[in-house]
Amino acid sequence: MSFASGPGPGWLLFSLGMGLVSGSQCPNNCLCQAQEVICTGRQLTEYPPDVPLNTRRLLLNGNRITSLPAMHLGLLSDLVYLDCQNNRIREVMDYTFIGVFKLIYLDLSSNNLTSVSPFSFSVLSNLVHLNIANNPHLLSLHKFTFANTTSLRHLDLRNTGLQTLDRAAFHHLLVLETLYLSGNPWKCNCSFMDFAIFLIVSHMELSDDLNATCVEPAELQGWPITRVGNPLRYMCITHLDRQDYIFLLLIGFCIFAAGTVAAWLTGMCAVVYQNASRKASEDDAEDEAGHRVDVNRQILFRSRANLKTRSHVPSPAALLSRLPSPSHHLRAVLEA
Repeated sequence: MSFASGPGPGWLLFSLGMGLVSGSQCPNNCLCQAQEVICTGRQLTEYPPDVPLNTRRLLLNGNRITSLPAMHLGLLSDLVYLDCQNNRIREVMDYTFIGVFKLIYLDLSSNNLTSVSPFSFSVLSNLVHLNIANNPHLLSLHKFTFANTTSLRHLDLRNTGLQTLDRAAFHHLLVLETLYLSGNPWKCNCSFMDFAIFLIVSHMELSDDLNATCVEPAELQGWPITRVGNPLRYMCITHLDRQDYIFLLLIGFCIFAAGTVAAWLTGMCAVVYQNASRKASEDDAEDEAGHRVDVNRQILFRSRANLKTRSHVPSPAALLSRLPSPSHHLRAVLEA
């Protein structure tokens, strides 16, 4: 369920139960008339607990109130106007305004705000006017602070401690018409560039734009923040300063060193592979030469053996001399 859709049944039952003990009388030292409660300059140190439940306008300005209790403030479901300027409120907690979802006007200026929770205004979808000026200790705003205040038309951020703003903080403020930004120590560095460009392209009315100036860097000191978009684009995107050159030099050195090491390793691998191939070739040649020697030796041995065999074979003349003479042969035949 979206916070903008109003409180749930549990919160309504709780509010009804609290209403039974809250009463409808006017708070002490305050003036009540026609659904309006005026407690201006009454030196109150805390939120008055007996505010009538049907109150539509509540003025608490000029007191010493340090906090806004969600329990009591949430009972005022019809409240549309709340003035808390010139008090001592230090912070706005989550869901402080959870019960006052009809609120249209909210003034928290001239307090001691140091932080505003991202969910502080999460249910104020009907809020039209928001003033948190003159809070010099408010150093930052979360990018989701105004995420649900889609009806906001007037936003006052003058004289706070804000040094930068996120462009995303204004993403949902489609109907915003007036924005006050003067009196802040804006740091117009590269993180400020998106917001500065947003101020150029938006159609908001910046009546104090000449007083909303940069304090840093030195080359943009005194420049209106509505005019630093293009210089920041040049400085942060197209322009290179000394740090950028140092970074590029380091990157180049790292790439060169990595390339040198890679080339050396490649050369070493090539040399090792070549040596291994050469040794393998030499071993193969030696094996082939040895095999040839063995073959030659076998051939020579066989040749010598054949020669010796031939030397023991009798010649034809010797064979003829060994044959018996014809006379002897004839005599043998006759005797037989």
